[in-house]
This record gives sequence, C-alpha cells and structure tokens, in this order.
Amino acid sequence: MRLRRLVLVTLALALASIAFPQQPPKRLITETDIFRFLWVADPQISPDGKRVAFTRVNVDDKGMGYETSLWSVAADGGSAPARLSSGTRDLQPRWSPDGRRLAFLRTPMKDGKPQPPQIYILPMDGGGEAWQLTDIPQGAGAPLWSPDGKRIAFLCEANDKDLDKQKKEQAARQRVQDEKKKDEAKPPDSSVKSAKGPAKPDAKPEAKPDEAAKEPADSEHESDMRTITRAVYRANGPGYLDPKHITHLWVVDVPPAPAEEPVPARQLTTGKYDEDNPLWSPDGALIYVTTTRLDEPYYELPRTDIYAVSAAGGAMQKIAALDMGLDSYSLSPDGKLAAFSASLTQPVTSYTQPDLWTLELTPGGKLTNLTANLDIDVGEGVFGDNHAPRGDSSSRPIWTPDGKAIIEIVAKEGRSNLMRFPFDGGAPTNVTTGDRAVGSYSAGPYGAIALILSSPTEIGDVYLLEGAEPRQLTRLNQPLFSQLNLTPPEEIWYASFDGRKIQAWVQKPPDFDPKKKYPLILNIHGGPHAAYGYVFDHEFQWMAAKGYVVLYANPRGSTSYGQEFGNIIQYRYPGDDFKDLMAGVDELIQRGYVDPARLGVTGGSGGGVLTNWTVTHTGRFRAAVSQRDIADWANWWYTADFTLFQANWFRQPPFLDSADYADRSAITHVTSIHTPIMFVLGETDWRTPPSAGGEVLFRALKFLKRPTAMVRFPNESHELSRSGQPWHRVERLQSIIGWMDKYLLGKEVAQFKDVTGEDVSVPAPATKPEKPRRKKKT
Repeated sequence: MRLRRLVLVTLALALASIAFPQQPPKRLITETDIFRFLWVADPQISPDGKRVAFTRVNVDDKGMGYETSLWSVAADGGSAPARLSSGTRDLQPRWSPDGRRLAFLRTPMKDGKPQPPQIYILPMDGGGEAWQLTDIPQGAGAPLWSPDGKRIAFLCEANDKDLDKQKKEQAARQRVQDEKKKDEAKPPDSSVKSAKGPAKPDAKPEAKPDEAAKEPADSEHESDMRTITRAVYRANGPGYLDPKHITHLWVVDVPPAPAEEPVPARQLTTGKYDEDNPLWSPDGALIYVTTTRLDEPYYELPRTDIYAVSAAGGAMQKIAALDMGLDSYSLSPDGKLAAFSASLTQPVTSYTQPDLWTLELTPGGKLTNLTANLDIDVGEGVFGDNHAPRGDSSSRPIWTPDGKAIIEIVAKEGRSNLMRFPFDGGAPTNVTTGDRAVGSYSAGPYGAIALILSSPTEIGDVYLLEGAEPRQLTRLNQPLFSQLNLTPPEEIWYASFDGRKIQAWVQKPPDFDPKKKYPLILNIHGGPHAAYGYVFDHEFQWMAAKGYVVLYANPRGSTSYGQEFGNIIQYRYPGDDFKDLMAGVDELIQRGYVDPARLGVTGGSGGGVLTNWTVTHTGRFRAAVSQRDIADWANWWYTADFTLFQANWFRQPPFLDSADYADRSAITHVTSIHTPIMFVLGETDWRTPPSAGGEVLFRALKFLKRPTAMVRFPNESHELSRSGQPWHRVERLQSIIGWMDKYLLGKEVAQFKDVTGEDVSVPAPATKPEKPRRKKKT
C-alpha cells in the first residue's frame, strides 16, 4: 500500500512538472541590459479614441545611438502594438483632426549623414507609405494641425540666406535634368565615324599663368570663426548658439492626396527674436506663440510674452506680458483662456514652487492663480535615468471637455501623479494615485488621457485613463524584465540634525540578508531642486545587483515637499543638505546591515557638488565618484551655459563677493580630501564645464599625491547618464563600480591600476568599524 502511494505521488509530481514546467531562475540585471531596453514617448490618442500612437525608442545595433520609430496600440488593449513607420529617425506623431492621417517628423539621411528633420504624412486608412510634406532648410519642428486639418503650423529657423541657397541648388538640379532630357532627345551623332577617321575631342583652352595661383573667391569661403557678443553664447546639448538663425512660425498647406513633391511653406513671423509653443485657436483663425522680446534676457528676471498672429499672415498682436517663464500651455475648449504652470519671480529665491495659472486671451486679460493657497509642486515630476532618451515632448495642461477643470501633473513626496483642479477654485482631486511616476501625457476625446507610467521596477509603458484606474496598453520590456531579478526599494523616513524629516529609499541586493554587513553607496541627486522617487533607475538596480546597498535621499532643497523645504538652502548650498545625507547614512548603519568601514558616495551635477563637499568635510567615506560637478563656483559663474545673474544662489557676482564663492567651493578645501575620488566628465558639458569641476580638483589632488582619476567622455553633454551614447552610459556605470570595487572591496581593477598617490587598503568586512590602514607609497 505504501509503495502504491509512493508511485502515485511520484506520478503526480511528474505530471505536474509537465503541466507546469519550472521557470528558469531569474538573473541579475547587468549594465549592458541597457542595449535591450525599449522606451516609449509622446503618446497621442486618435480622434475617435480607438488607438494610441507613440514613439518607440531602442538602442541601435552598434550601441552607438538610438533609433526612433512610430507605433500604435489599440485603446482597448486587445492587440499587440504595431509598427507604423519604416524609418529609424521618426518621432512626434500628430493625428489629423479626422484621424485619417498622421503627421510626424523624420530625419532623412543623405550620403550617410542625417539631414534636417522634415514633416511627413502617413495615411492611416491603408493608403500607402509616408510621403514628404516639407523640404525646408534647417528643418521643421513642433508640427501642429489646424482645426480643419488643411494646414500644419510648425517652427523653423531658416533665414533668407538659407532659402536663397536652396533656390540656387534647386535651379542647378533643374538645369542638369533639363540638359539630360535634351541629350536623350538628340538623334545619334553621325560625325563620330567618317571617311577622315574618328572625330577629335574638343581642345581645352590653356590656363592662364595667373589663374593657377589665384586665391579662392571670398564668396566661396565659409568661415568657422566665431565673434561672441553675448554673455550666454553656448548651451548644453546644442553647443554654440547661432544668432543668425532665429526660430519663427511657419505654416504649410496639406493637400488632400499625397504630393509628388514637397509643398512650399510660408513664413508667418520675422524679426530677431525666437518664437515657441505654437497653438491654434479653436476656429483656426489665429496661432498663438510665446516669445521673449529681449536681446539678453538672462540679465532680467524670467518673463514670457504671448502673441497672436493671423493664420493668413500679418502683424503680430501682443496678448500678454507675463513676469514668469513658462514652457507649455493649453487653450480652453472655447479658446478664451490659456492654462499653464509657472513660478513667480518675486521675491528672488533659489527655488520658487510653480503654480497653476489661467490667462484671458485678450490684450490685458485677467491672470488667475488657481493654486495660490496650496503648498504643492504643480507641473513638477520626479526623475530617474531611464526616461526616453529621444522623442519625448513637453506635456500640456489638460482641460476637461466641459472646460470646468484643468488636469496637471503634481509632484509630492517622491511621487508624481495627475490632479484635477476645478476652475472655480474648489479643492483639487486625484486623477491618478500610487507609488509611481507619470511621464508624458496627452488628452484624447471624451476626457480620455494617454500617459506613460513608470515605477522602480518598470521603465515605463503606455497607459490609457478613461475611468478610475489607468489601463496598461504596452508591455514592451516584459520579455527582458521577466528574466531579471528586480526588487522594489524600501522607503524610509528619518530625522536630520535639526529634527526635519527626510524621505529616502534603500535599494538592497536581490538576495539581501539582514544578518550580513554590506558596503554602502550613497547616491546624491542633482538639481539641487529636483527629486528622486518612485521611478525606474537602472543605476540603482545595477549597483544593488553588484552587491551594494544603495541609499538615495531627498535632502532639503529637493522638490515635492513644498516651498519652504525647497528654498531653505538659498545662500546655504552646499551645507545643511550635506548634514541631511549624513543622517541618512547614520540611520542605515544603526539598522545593522551596512558596514561603516565600507562607505562610498557618488552623485552627478548638484550631486557632484555635494559629493565634493562630502569628502572635504568628512573622512568617513573610503571611495567617491563625482560626476559632472562644480568644484569652483567662481569659475562656473564665468563659463557655464547659464549664469546666475540673479541672486538665486549667491547675493553678488564673484568679482563683488569672492569670499562667499570660495567658501562654498570644494577647491578651497581640497587639502582636506583624503578619500580616493574619481571624476566623470563630459567633454562638451557646458552646464558644468569640466574646467569648473572635476578637472581642477583632479589637478590639485595629483599635486598633493592623493589617489584620484578622471574618466572623460568625448562628445558628451550634461545628459551623459540619461541620454548619452549607449556605450558611454555602460562605460560610465562600469567606471563607477570599478572605482567602488577597488577601494571598498579591495579588488584589482585594470582600469584604475595606474592610480598613484597614497593608496588606501580595504579591511575585511567586520561587524565593528575599524580604523583605515594605509599602505606605504610605492
């Protein structure tokens, strides 16, 4: 009987293993998984509400860049996403009002080189391939359909010289084509063969002696010399600014059928000032734009002017002059009001919490602050390192169909969700909730909203909100993420030195054992007015997978905690925020699973500032990596792409108060640095130029014979960690962990084998902290 039971049990287990095969064990995430990530951007709902178009972003086959293509997915989630466009440089899908066509931007290639982006039209009724609508020098941007679907407004910075050059090139091509047609129409040449033999070729005239030495004509020489007359002359990312090319408003007619040749476009605005943010009035008669009519606006407090121009052309009409800067806005259903998020400029602060505003679109129209009595960060979000690196567009406030409320993103305590704000000033209500982050979003018909949602274990996918809870439409990374052992972070709150509560997260290794002692990496965010939160961050997950506990906190100065918390660091940065971070480290040490003898610290931008400050004010860390940092505030004031001409962080410029700049600069305290520190720098980073950051500390530390290194990335801007070249992003992560492994774990790291100076040995993990032992110099 017992044997029979054993046989039956064995048979049942065998059948169960056939019916439910064991899943392969999940693996740890790697730095090179970024090559497999897929991102979504810019979701747009079709006018009938049945489909959502979006931009899908992936790393190219060589890992050297990103590809963007247009996709769509059924709004009911009943089918898998389908690719719409064949290009690999397509983005910004925009539905025509009738939903039969999709306008988008494509960057064409010529002789292996990318050309300026142009507007293309894709039939959505099965009518064939996408066709090119515009062919304009400098390219097109921000395409926007007119309400009747007959025109598209867009932005372009082509000037008269560009247009004349294009006309000449077109005329030259036409002459070549005409000559070719003439040659093809000629009868065969009978003079080729004759009684006298073959015809001799025409003799070439001899060159005159003086022509051989003649210099090139001035008209053929394109000078690369730059004459700089403005204080801000380059920008992080774009590089040197070009005052000869001004962004203006253009419009192009869209023929009802595909055109064989691109359609000529018309320029609606002129002058020496850029325009931005075009919006059609509901009746299609006007197009609104934002601008700042100042030659050097950085000497003034932020301001924005709103103008209207007739869609048929003509003089611009000034609607409003706002004493604040705004990025995007939207119009009410009746076209009488504009809604936007922006911050007041008075008093001058380090951080000013943005509010939600409405403006009557008539000259001198009423301006209303809908959130004046609310201490919330409207229009703000949280950030990680895996927002779509290409293809995203700024999201506009959403008006409800009845025009009685506005929906806008709000950041609160590391979460970013949508909230509904009644136009009559009533209490706001939540539209989305949860431990996650809303990315870009857009409005659809009948109150529907397409949005991207991310969490600490999800990069971000397209969702559709039609009721109480968003419905997930895409799962692009599921095939990869189903193989990975990802764990959510633990949220903690702790008291700082003055009793202020600080929110932080702890990312632990996937096989975390609370009885063990782990090395710690304190990871500090930039800004400084920004916020970590419930969003996917590859860097944290990977560091944890490598065996480190990662602490990331929102110290004072961070957003999503109200006006007073954000602005408290004005004229005190860096300073008490450093103390907040040290209190977080103490908190984890007290919990018993962090080895106090193996502490590392890193951060980028403002986090680099605080990393430098940390190692000049404490010796408790055994390794540091400062990224895209500022070490010399005065140097930075003179060289960065934006300069604090206003008293946001410093009361005076450095030539009037050099002591304040010096006191808050890590280079002043460089002799206090004994922690081995490595610097990660982008060589075209104009936000925090290397000469104002890690480069000066590196040179000083080398002179002092302290252990240090620089890792420099060519052609990389301040966005290296978020949208830099994929291979560079991987190598950046490898460099950071390599440095930590060398000095926290005592590993041999080939990349840093030649680091000289007084090296620091690493004691074996211990339950009690040990004093650092130093090796003799070799």
